[in-house]
Amino acid sequence: MAGYKNILVGLDLSEDSAQVLDRAAQIAADSGAQVSLAHIIEPLTFAYGGDIPMDLSEVQEQLQNQAKDQLRKAGAALNIPESRQHVMLGQPATEIHRLAEDSGCDLIVIGSHGRHGLALLLGSTANGVLHGAGCDVLAVRVHSPKE
Repeated sequence: MAGYKNILVGLDLSEDSAQVLDRAAQIAADSGAQVSLAHIIEPLTFAYGGDIPMDLSEVQEQLQNQAKDQLRKAGAALNIPESRQHVMLGQPATEIHRLAEDSGCDLIVIGSHGRHGLALLLGSTANGVLHGAGCDVLAVRVHSPKE
């Protein structure tokens, strides 16, 4: 395995995120790499089509604040400073690519739920990150408690 120096971990902040973080922490410990965390929130206008006749900015701000709190807790468990914890708005794969490039990351670690059928045809964040990254990508297969 390559000696990674700068690892970006893309988290969806679900219960499965702990599995992704654990794997990234193992790799970082083995290679002495620094770890950064990222959570990307799709703007509500993207998620809901933009035709909703209401102001969603307050809801968007609440989502961002909740994500920052969750990311702060995850970062604290691994002693990752807040300066390397990123909550961003945008399309997840695009923003992860941009952050990885801007930060000089040599490995992106993300979770993969191993979807099948229609969900696979529609694509996933993990697939989008994999196919546009300028560095190595590790897709950690996450398992729900019932699996």
